[in-house]
Amino acid sequence: MKSKLNPYITFKGQAQEAMEFYKTVFGGELTMSTFKSAGMPVEKSQEEKLMHAMLVADNDMTLMASDVPDIGGADYVKGTNISISLSGDNEDELTGYYNKLVDGGKAIEPLKKAPWGDTFGMCIDKFGMFWMVNISGGSK
Repeated sequence: MKSKLNPYITFKGQAQEAMEFYKTVFGGELTMSTFKSAGMPVEKSQEEKLMHAMLVADNDMTLMASDVPDIGGADYVKGTNISISLSGDNEDELTGYYNKLVDGGKAIEPLKKAPWGDTFGMCIDKFGMFWMVNISGGSK
């Protein structure tokens, strides 16, 4: 699988509603996981918020989103929070991207094995842009 660059929108408690709306706009298949169902440790009040949602439209357009938990290094400002998501199965390529992006920036989540089985990391680059890297089936 080639590496893909996808828009990833963050919300403060409205990710499910927004993604269901985008499905009516673009069609396709929508998958959603809450923080609880994905095994991510968050405060009890946030367990049912979306940890990850992905809409793959029939034309292969992909839109991803999540609710922002009250952790991490980025402040939530409505209408401005978008993350850039790099994903694929080329571990060397994607690890290289992550390492270059985090240089001079801030690691929010180092690249490591995630509860869903992939290798995952998050960082803010030196320009303040939020990045996520997901390596399918990878391990560190």
